[in-house]
Amino acid sequence: MSGVVIIGGGHAGYQSADSLRRAGYEGVITLVDGEGHLPYQRPPLSKSHLLNDTGEDALLFRTQTYYDDHNIDLKLGHRVVSISRTEKQVRLDNNETLCYEKLIIATGAKLRQLDLPGSKLNGVGYIKSLDDIRYIQDHLNQTEETVIIGGGFIALEFAATAAKLGKKVTVLVRGQRILANNVTAELSQYMLDIHHQHGVDIRFDAQVDHISGDDSGNVEAVRLKDGTLLPAQLVLAGIGVTADTELAVEAKLLCHDGVIVDAQCRTNDRDIFAAGDSAKYKNPFTGTEIRLESVQNAVDQAKVIALVITGQEAKYHSVPWFWSDQYDIKLQMVGIHDGYTHFYQRGSQEEDKFSLFFFRDEKLIAIHTVNRPADHMAGRKLIFAGMSPTQEQIEDAGFKLTSLLKR
Repeated sequence: MSGVVIIGGGHAGYQSADSLRRAGYEGVITLVDGEGHLPYQRPPLSKSHLLNDTGEDALLFRTQTYYDDHNIDLKLGHRVVSISRTEKQVRLDNNETLCYEKLIIATGAKLRQLDLPGSKLNGVGYIKSLDDIRYIQDHLNQTEETVIIGGGFIALEFAATAAKLGKKVTVLVRGQRILANNVTAELSQYMLDIHHQHGVDIRFDAQVDHISGDDSGNVEAVRLKDGTLLPAQLVLAGIGVTADTELAVEAKLLCHDGVIVDAQCRTNDRDIFAAGDSAKYKNPFTGTEIRLESVQNAVDQAKVIALVITGQEAKYHSVPWFWSDQYDIKLQMVGIHDGYTHFYQRGSQEEDKFSLFFFRDEKLIAIHTVNRPADHMAGRKLIFAGMSPTQEQIEDAGFKLTSLLKR
């Protein structure tokens, strides 16, 4: 029987299945995922889960009972290896074929792998899957010195977690500041100071030459091209991801740094949709094509797809937002700050509670907040409504930003 086939069991994949049932879809739903686990949440992997604050069951979106009760067929531990658009079917790695009426590509992103001598040694790891984290946990328990390659969110979240566990942490950044692709120089410096306060050694313009190991194949150290030798029993690489578009490209769907979709998250094939980290769309707030790696984007796109498949009017028109937890710092971002002309600050960096409001000319386009969730929530509503507070209103601690929405 044909119905909806979903490729991928991350946030976009799970939400697609759940939202289809909530929208009244009564046909067959089959979710295929290469991992052998029930669909689970990824964000806690680099944070609370490593601190043993949550068990693996707490990561699950739902238990098996939910999928049974809602007639969602899970094909776990198997990968889709090809899509036939003419026959409207997908083939799995066990040669099983699944027919579809509608297909949802939620393949997510692929990790960039280290390409240097020693990168295959025991003790070199990544963070993307539950299996990755099991590997990291096994090594972290026996580790005193950890070297992290990369300066993005995953790398820094893991650095914060390892530091809280009492490990000696060194972070190697190829460029001249952390979070260079995500936040402004001012916020990069603030987060750098936070990590320094927790004893993390962050080195810039760091070029790794190789990773060395002992006679048993275990990591011993990381050597930089300037000759510096950094002892380590664990090396974590957080050097970014790329959109997983291999299946889409082979199926001749339009792709360019992601699967190209319209406002309904539909590809150039009317019966195939894409959502999440692998989907690229024209953002109505920036006017440009973007691909977002965030939970919000994956969830909201999946909800739109479910409505479209069930014959309801829907377009993806969500304001992007993101978050990162490092130590006691909750960094929340709403909107896209690229191309901003100026910003105003609300709150105090000294008190670790402040927000940066980014403008393009006179229009509010993004807000980055540190431990000010009310500003973040107000910002999501203001940007969606196209409303921009004045400098005086932003800098007035007593002014309620949400009051602008009532005018």
